[in-house]
Amino acid sequence: MLSLKNYWQQVSQLFFPHLCMGCGSDIIALDALLCTRCYLQLPVTGFFNAANNPVEQSFYGRVPIAAAAAAFYFTKNALLQHLLFQLKYKGHQKTGIWLGKQVGYQIMNSPRFAPIDAVVPLPLHPKKQRLRGYNQAALIASGICSVIQQPLITHALTRTRFTQTQTKKNRAERWVNMEDAFTVVLPELLHNKHVVLVDDVITTGATLEACASALLAASVASVRIATVAYTI
Repeated sequence: MLSLKNYWQQVSQLFFPHLCMGCGSDIIALDALLCTRCYLQLPVTGFFNAANNPVEQSFYGRVPIAAAAAAFYFTKNALLQHLLFQLKYKGHQKTGIWLGKQVGYQIMNSPRFAPIDAVVPLPLHPKKQRLRGYNQAALIASGICSVIQQPLITHALTRTRFTQTQTKKNRAERWVNMEDAFTVVLPELLHNKHVVLVDDVITTGATLEACASALLAASVASVRIATVAYTI
């Protein structure tokens, strides 16, 4: 006999179906974002257990990162791009939590990402956060923390300059655009801690480099970088 909870879940699914964000199927667990078929289509990188992976290489000679990885490859017009678009521009905040959990599972299985004392999302400028209503990196970081059971610190690091979009800039222009854009305002929260810095997508890494440099200047013990996606 079905429990009362299961009964109401099935009734709710009948009238308010919980659909896969990939294919639209309603054969999906209530706490899932994708059906199994669509989930298996996400292009996993395997970077979290791979030293000298392409994400880490992007920081060589620029800033001393203990480890860096992205969970999935990003390609245009693919499922992951759709999910990130829903998160950043359509207000679908649950997508950020879910994507963060997927990153968190990969961190949990990576000795290269230990130890961890705190998780810090890449901050948005207050003006941009007011316009969007939330910081997508903070949502992703929250999902990570729910898996790895480490504290989320959102107010120690701030973005001090409203920077232009990085989309159409080359690497040198991106670095100039991000120079001195971040400040640690509560260094006591991060002093001597092993920090994981979180963002949604990494391309050239200029933004994360500037952010990591600010953290290291505030005497954190180490910085590791974790993102949802790596652009190929």
